[in-house]
Amino acid sequence: MDNSQNASYQAGQAKGQAQEKGNQMMDKASNAAQSCKETMQETGDQAKAKAQGAADAVKNATGMNK
Repeated sequence: MDNSQNASYQAGQAKGQAQEKGNQMMDKASNAAQSCKETMQETGDQAKAKAQGAADAVKNATGMNK
């Protein structure tokens, strides 16, 4: 292989490695976003349940639940 072919080969290798690294970073970002979405959904569900429990407690205390 002459110098020009070697340089071309090396450039191709570097490009492939950079693309793979980019894909890995995108996967990590996607996973982090999905995890955040799930956490926020769980937090919202917990807040909703607490609010419903508080509303029910007020209704029970005031006799509005009958």
